[in-house]
Formats: sequence, C-alpha cells, structure tokens
Amino acid sequence: MQLDYDRLDPELTPMLEAFPPLDINRDNIVAIRELLASRPAPPSLFDVSEERRQIDGPDGPLDVILYRASDKPRQAALQWIHGGGYILGSADDERARMIAAELDCTVCSVDYRLAPEHPFPAGSEDCYAALLWLRNNAADLGVDAARLAIGGASAGGGLAAGLALMNRDRDNVPLTLQLLIYPMIDNLHATASGQFENHPVWKRSTSFNAWEMYLDGVPGDAASPYAAATRATDLTGVPPAYVCVGTEDLFYNEDVEYAVRLNEAGVACELAVFPGLFHGADAFLPAAAVSQRLSRSFLAALSSSFGSPATA
Repeated sequence: MQLDYDRLDPELTPMLEAFPPLDINRDNIVAIRELLASRPAPPSLFDVSEERRQIDGPDGPLDVILYRASDKPRQAALQWIHGGGYILGSADDERARMIAAELDCTVCSVDYRLAPEHPFPAGSEDCYAALLWLRNNAADLGVDAARLAIGGASAGGGLAAGLALMNRDRDNVPLTLQLLIYPMIDNLHATASGQFENHPVWKRSTSFNAWEMYLDGVPGDAASPYAAATRATDLTGVPPAYVCVGTEDLFYNEDVEYAVRLNEAGVACELAVFPGLFHGADAFLPAAAVSQRLSRSFLAALSSSFGSPATA
C-alpha cells in the first residue's frame, strides 16, 4: 500500500526532497552513522549548561549528559532517551536541551548502547541503570526525587515505554509521567498505518530492519514487552502517560491503540494526535505550526506532571 502524500501538512513537505526516506540495514548501518556524524550540527537554540558524567552501567561505564537552564535547588528531572530506531543517535540531543530550557528542569540524557552491536536488552538495561542512578543521587544532583519522569521520542519513546514496564516489575521507582513522543513500540506493525510502504523519513522496510537488528532476529509475538511495549499483556501499575503521534506516521495506529489500552488498564494517559504530521518532521522543521503545537502539548503535560516541590 502507498501513502497519499496529499495528506501531509503542506508546511512540512519541502523537507521531503532534502531528506528522503531512510534505507537502513545491517550492511550499511556503520556507513550511515559515519555519514550522519560527518555533517556539522547546527548551533543549539537553547541556553543551557551541559555536564557530562560517567556512571556505572550494567556492563561497564555509561555516559549521561545533564542539561540545566539554572542551578535552582530541588529541580524536577526527566530521564531523556534519544531516538534513532535503536540503531542511531546519541545523548547529545536538541530536544533534551529544549525541555531543560522551557521547563527549567534537569534533563538527564542517556548514551545507551545501540544495536546491532548491542541488541536488546543492552540499551534497556542501560536506561534502567541511569534511572536508578538519577534516583539514588537526586540530593547530590540538586534534583527532587519525588518529581522524576522518563521520556523519549521514537525509539527513545519505545525504550521509555519498556522502561516503565521494567521499573514496575523491579524497583518501582515512583515516576510522575512516561512521556512517549511518537514511540516505536510495535515490532510487528500489524496495523492499518503499518501497512503503508512509503512513509516519509521512517518507512516500513527500514523499521523492520531496525527491529531485526535491535531484537537480534525476528521473534514476532514472543518479543519481550520491555523491548516492544505493545507485546505486554498487562499494562496496569505503570506511571501516567502522555502519547503523541501524527496521522501520517508509520506508528500512528499502534501508538493510538497503546494509549487506549493504557486508559483501559486504569493508567491515566493523555493522547494527542496531529493531522498531517509524519515521523520526526517536527524535529526537522521545529518552526512549523504543527511542530509548535506538538511541543506545547508535551511540554504542558510534562510540566503538569512535575507539579510543585513539596514543602519541607
């Protein structure tokens, strides 16, 4: 099936020629990483401090970056997990900077290990270790341990959804929110939107290749819910959630259905759907009207979840 590009938000379509859909597999992943790394990063739009830390990971040192707009005490904190299909990206993340600047909170961005060199559960365990570090060192970091959230975009949203389940089943660190920005949560794509083959930026064939690399094979329905959250049969007991997605995203139906399932399981979940938005377009064109609406939406949800610090 072919997606009708006339459905795309016209303000976003100029980027399609400059950024054709990614075509990634095991044979070219290293070359694509090198190509992306060779492109100079544009200067950040946000005035935040960046502190790089090395913490103890499950299998050795693990790098995190702390983004802050101020040094006010007892800040709310977000553990941020970058996107990139589980195979690309780094903790050096502009959306993490934006959240820190807009909400004056601490954002701890995790440089988790990537597939295919490090398939699941490596990345998930890295994220869990970083969450425990953030909670256990909250006082020293100037963070309010009662106001911690987790979140990410795309594969980062998928890792955050899996982390919410993993955390529930282990230490159950109290969390105010799981912030899931068009999360990559379904290894099967067995939905209506998952049948289109020509989605912009992140297309069906590339997504299946990324899942194969991340899961080190094709386990189908047997995939761990910590890797592909839609495989979970029990969603009770996880933190409140915010889910957003565009109507022209490969993940549209799976994300909407996951939000519905969370609410049916008694987990308060806000769902925001943006007409005409395709995967990642807001990150490439942040000034577009739909991109601005998306940012305001998730920032409001995260800010509301943080509330105010408890009085001593």
